[in-house]
Amino acid sequence: MNSSRAPRKVSVKPRRFSAGIVLFRRREGGVQVLLGHMGGPLWQRRDVGAWSIPKGGYGADEDPFVAARREYAEEVGVPLPDDATYLPLGDAVQANNKKVTAWAVEGDLDPADAVSNTFQVEWPPRSGRMQSFPEFDRVAWFDLDDARARIVVAQGAFLDRLREALEPGTPG
Repeated sequence: MNSSRAPRKVSVKPRRFSAGIVLFRRREGGVQVLLGHMGGPLWQRRDVGAWSIPKGGYGADEDPFVAARREYAEEVGVPLPDDATYLPLGDAVQANNKKVTAWAVEGDLDPADAVSNTFQVEWPPRSGRMQSFPEFDRVAWFDLDDARARIVVAQGAFLDRLREALEPGTPG
């Protein structure tokens, strides 16, 4: 090995941070979680890997828990109660190097009541036309196994941690 060669520099994108909420409810068949299907033309025909917890970015000067609650309200359209008990689910790093921190809270929501905020994107690409799309085009309840099969891969860790917290000894 030639040690006279300079070490190769590796370019790493700066990490972005996001925080979110896993809303769960208990049913006779077990635990269900509320997930949102990502909106916009890129996700329209996808199902597996196209569902997410309500989450969003925050800056270095913002508390992640405050951001998680704000983002839930923006993406689902319903605020979370102040007096609820929130269970920390830790962090997960997504494929895009985004570090997501999440909390779980027990609650219920009729998916028909959810109204997501929107984002703008040039669509079709290079057309010069900006179009608005909802962050989530729909939300739905899933049992933990079905949710695990549909959610963004890295976020599956939150479901595993929730399962372990609610059903100790159960493998994720």
